[in-house]
Amino acid sequence: MATIVAEQAVVDPRAVIDDDVEIGPFCIVGPDVTIGRGTRLINSVTVTGQVTIGQYNQFHPGVVIGGEPQDLSYRGSPTRVVIGDCNVFRECVTVNRATEKEDGVTQVGSHGFFMACSHIAHDCKVGDHVVMANCVLLGGHVHVGHHVTIAGASAVHHFATIGAYAFVTGMSRVIHDVPPFMLLDGQPARPRCINVVALKRNDFSADDIRALAEAHRLLYRARVGLDHAREILRANGRLVPVVNYLLSEMQVQAEGRHGRGRDRRKAA
Repeated sequence: MATIVAEQAVVDPRAVIDDDVEIGPFCIVGPDVTIGRGTRLINSVTVTGQVTIGQYNQFHPGVVIGGEPQDLSYRGSPTRVVIGDCNVFRECVTVNRATEKEDGVTQVGSHGFFMACSHIAHDCKVGDHVVMANCVLLGGHVHVGHHVTIAGASAVHHFATIGAYAFVTGMSRVIHDVPPFMLLDGQPARPRCINVVALKRNDFSADDIRALAEAHRLLYRARVGLDHAREILRANGRLVPVVNYLLSEMQVQAEGRHGRGRDRRKAA
């Protein structure tokens, strides 16, 4: 199918626009933008800076992709935003391009759903199948794993990591790393239990779910510590790969500053 560009849209002729793209009224697309097949900019969408957008994404009114990072040290370097396939960006979502402090890329995976007024700051890395509800705010350099859900009005501290299959409840204040497979709640947010709903939906075995639940009990209720928990789980035959992954991620967190494993770069 042919690309459709509304008369009221402003699209720089240097932009690379694939087939079957729809660019609605009052959209602005800059010269360093690449947009993949089947993507829709419904109306009043701004895409600026060096931005690469994959296939079959939807951008609703008021979305701004590729705006300059909100970082006082930024001096106009040609950093980027890279977005995968089949994402939905609802009204007034913002994704800022990166600084030069890491690899110069703010990255969003595929099959995500980003609800109204959510914000992905500079240098963030967001995985696949991520849901961010209304008004969720990611600070700079935040990493979000695959299959993560963050409920409305939650804020995530810069350099924090949210592990895969985690769930963060609404209005949470996330100032520490979030271990994978956990459900978090509170101010600040703390692991309350494992995220059973996500694990079942994604076909984790009953044995894996029981092993993760036991790991949570040892770590957050009995508070036996990582090393002791590992030995108990090994003795009980529950040191399965998903539990090993959980413990390794928690070890990284413990080695960082302020409960954030990636803060080690700042300490250095």
